Amino acid sequence: SIGLGWLPTLQLIRHGSKSVTRHWKPMHIMRQKLMAVTEYIPPKPLASETCMKPHVILPKEDTGYERLLLRQVKQIFLENKMIVVCQYNYIPGNDMVLFRHRLRKYNIHVKFFPNKIMIPFLLESKYKNLLPLFVERNLLLVSMETKARETLQILKRVPQINMLGACIDNVILSKQGFVNYAKLPSIVTAQGETAGVFSLMTSHTSRLLQRGSVHLSSLLDQYVQQENEKVEGKADRKHQDPK
Repeated sequence: SIGLGWLPTLQLIRHGSKSVTRHWKPMHIMRQKLMAVTEYIPPKPLASETCMKPHVILPKEDTGYERLLLRQVKQIFLENKMIVVCQYNYIPGNDMVLFRHRLRKYNIHVKFFPNKIMIPFLLESKYKNLLPLFVERNLLLVSMETKARETLQILKRVPQINMLGACIDNVILSKQGFVNYAKLPSIVTAQGETAGVFSLMTSHTSRLLQRGSVHLSSLLDQYVQQENEKVEGKADRKHQDPK
């Protein structure tokens, strides 16, 4: 007997076709935001150890040429009385040659030094206040004599070169201070004016000293004359008296 009945191992079931009536609809904005917030972001790969380690910067040693330039800068500041710092803009080659020639007439020379040479020298010297002038490309006008007036006259003809400051006899001057210094008379003129003042003072002093003696001598002459007049008056009265 078979209790629940016999079922075949294979059974064919026929289904009817389903009609697809749902159409695509855009996702709701809130759901889009939620999906964007909950989106999985994979972690970035770790950088390699070679990238994490800082690069070791070895101290750069000065070359022989840089040491030579540094010695030249020290010699220039030691030997020259006038050092003018100028900002150098582009100037044609022929104009630069003419500019050098005009300066050389007054024994003024043009010197170029890079800032990597000038800044270390100024930091260790007594000219530290010149450091703000060395920002861009500069040039130096150096002379063993103080030719301030001649330097300004030549710089007026070259607008590409602007004066920033100067150092005269170890005294640092601004641009306006250098202009005021150039307006001062030369040493020869100042010496002549000083000698004239001294001679005027000595002549005035001698006149003051002689004035007392002259006045005293005139008073004495007047006194002697008065005494003589008194004596003559007495003699005349005696002659007029019949005794």
